[in-house]
Amino acid sequence: MNFSLDTGSNIPAYMQLYEKLVKDIIEGVYSFGNKLPSKRTIAVDAGLSLITVEHAIDLLCEEGYIDARQRSGYFVIYRSGDFLGNADHPAASAPAKDYQEYKLPDVTRTISYTIMAKTMRRVIQNYGEKILVKSPNHGCSELRNEICLYLARSRGIRVEPSQIIIGSGAEYLYGLVVQLLGTEEYYAVEDPCYEKIVSVYQAMGARLEKLKLSREGISSKELSSSRARFLHVTPFHSYPGGITAGISKKHEYLRWAEDRDGILIEDNYDSELTISSKPEEPLYAMADKAKVIYINTFSKTVAPSMRIGYMILPECLQDEFDKKLGFYSCTVPIFEQLVLAELIRNGDFERHINKVRRIRRQEK
Repeated sequence: MNFSLDTGSNIPAYMQLYEKLVKDIIEGVYSFGNKLPSKRTIAVDAGLSLITVEHAIDLLCEEGYIDARQRSGYFVIYRSGDFLGNADHPAASAPAKDYQEYKLPDVTRTISYTIMAKTMRRVIQNYGEKILVKSPNHGCSELRNEICLYLARSRGIRVEPSQIIIGSGAEYLYGLVVQLLGTEEYYAVEDPCYEKIVSVYQAMGARLEKLKLSREGISSKELSSSRARFLHVTPFHSYPGGITAGISKKHEYLRWAEDRDGILIEDNYDSELTISSKPEEPLYAMADKAKVIYINTFSKTVAPSMRIGYMILPECLQDEFDKKLGFYSCTVPIFEQLVLAELIRNGDFERHINKVRRIRRQEK
């Protein structure tokens, strides 16, 4: 057995081992029904710790290549015909380049394909033809309810389902924010910031101010001199700067909004994946008198293809939203909403979040 790894590589040892085992399985070195060598055997041959080997084996199980049998070991359950592009599959005649154009996401960051497939089958079985109906305008009640419960237990955010708006990703929700708040007032954004924030606001006709970031967040001088009434911030791990606002800066943002009767637009796209043992406290949960619109998505925490985001409105903006924008149909199919609701309800979503956070901590 050749499990030699590149010790000078930037790729973690468990990922190198995982990729070698996947290659052996796909190429038939270990074919369907074959038993893998024991974890201890692999650890000795590769010169790795047992924990490193266990991590690679766990990934193989989660991705559906192998299965554990009690007191027997790990057996290959991958069959070539189960995957597109294989010579044994009817779709093999399709040009290979059609599939090579797509770059698969990092399997250590996305939720397991096996879990997604099982969840989809469960939703189809449980809901039947209901997956074909049109979603309510603000999103289906199942998903909005589960998001409320998740936020309460994990982020300290307590809201009603009626405050949640479901949409196809953060960019779509940015557009709704501008339509809700209007273009008469200035919007302030971080400088630098995620370029699509600026692109969407400008496309919607909003007037922008760019406020320079310091090591703690937006410069206090820039904040105080700003003409804006609406402030879009990414308090956790801003992109591309990677800056996380400290607790003092967060309180400064809240005072800023309160003093000028402004509104904070809190963009927390990456906050669940903190390596800290204590999750970052959102501005929304800290707000007392200040108005905060909270935006988050599942494309980072589940998979890039999961184009589902949500926006939480403060109660004082709910009626105005319904009057101005309540006519919009939800842009996320009901089936995808029900799948996500089931992932949150049965705990798979939070188990995945915890797994990714453990991996990130190990890589530090």
